[in-house]
Amino acid sequence: MYRLTTVLITLCAITFTVLAAPIRLSGTATVSLEKRVTHTGEGTWFEVGDGACGNTDTDSDPVVAISAQIYGSGGNCNQWIEITNTDNGYTAYGQTRDECESCGSGSLDMSPSLFEKLSTLDTGEIPISWHFMSKGWSPS
Repeated sequence: MYRLTTVLITLCAITFTVLAAPIRLSGTATVSLEKRVTHTGEGTWFEVGDGACGNTDTDSDPVVAISAQIYGSGGNCNQWIEITNTDNGYTAYGQTRDECESCGSGSLDMSPSLFEKLSTLDTGEIPISWHFMSKGWSPS
């Protein structure tokens, strides 16, 4: 009985060690798993044009301007965001293309076409929750 218990404990220890090891691809690259942070704030809309990320977009593009606090040096440019209107549960995806100087840290300014997927333009401001999608992810 003692031997069986020792073998089971050893097998469990080996299993947990293997599960805790980083994932390796092609023997050299280590995959880093990012923790998804959900932000909350207000969603508004703006007329799109030349963005801080260096792109020129139109009002029909699914464009997002993030707060200056999160924008920083532009490391999230072109990254997709999943946005949910917390009042009605509607969800849409927008691409980070601009910086919003007047937005609170968890708030987003969206192109009219993106905002309309969540509410009507007449609403003007909606409560939202959102998070960045993995870098390189696209809704298409």
